[in-house]
Amino acid sequence: MSFRWLTVFLDFPGPSFDAGVAFWREVTGTTLSPYRGAAEEFATLLPPAGWDAYLRVQRTADGSGGCHLDLHVDLADGSLDEVAARAASLGASVRHRSDGLIIAGSPGGFTFCLVQWDGEATVPGPVHLGDAGPSRADQLCLDIPPDGFERECSFWADLTGWELRPGARPEFAYLDRPTAMPVRLLFQRRDGADPRDRVIAHVDFACADQRRLAARHAAGGARIRTAFPYWTLMADPVGRQYCLTMRDPGTGKLPAR
Repeated sequence: MSFRWLTVFLDFPGPSFDAGVAFWREVTGTTLSPYRGAAEEFATLLPPAGWDAYLRVQRTADGSGGCHLDLHVDLADGSLDEVAARAASLGASVRHRSDGLIIAGSPGGFTFCLVQWDGEATVPGPVHLGDAGPSRADQLCLDIPPDGFERECSFWADLTGWELRPGARPEFAYLDRPTAMPVRLLFQRRDGADPRDRVIAHVDFACADQRRLAARHAAGGARIRTAFPYWTLMADPVGRQYCLTMRDPGTGKLPAR
């Protein structure tokens, strides 16, 4: 079993779809593909020619939006059904099956999909937004209730086969992604939780200068929520939270101390 690519889906409730997509197109330096789906609810954020897409958008009929993840399976190593069976043995719940798509939930309730790999291999480079410096949306952070943190981390490490490593702070861990993988998976233990809580996710940008990039995003309609020494919590024009983090936009790594 081999995952060869990851795609992050940005899910928007219907009324916020157009404004949300317009903002994310701007800050990721992408263009929008033609819509597809029975209700034209899906589209891809297309990077410049020569790079493979890894960000997509979906208009949802209900709910509060959020993110979900597509894992692209190399069918030379096993079928989608075989991968789904392995995920279930590790604690996932399979929610839906159709031709070429399996929708599942992690032990903590985070939605992910299994799809066929179509040869994607070229990771987009950073984008430059005026004088804000280089940046790239390169990380999906799973925000996990404290009681389920270890189980959720173990699930993703066992499913992908990627090494689980401790983060720079005790509340973080991450998977050591293979070369030519467009997104890193970061895990964050939340401070507290309601028993009904489930795992949610947000996107992180790697950037060279979070102050300048925050100002550039704010000019496009985002709000600066809280500035910390090494990251800035933002909200896009429709309220979706994301972070600007001080990491190398090319490698995704933290700066040398």
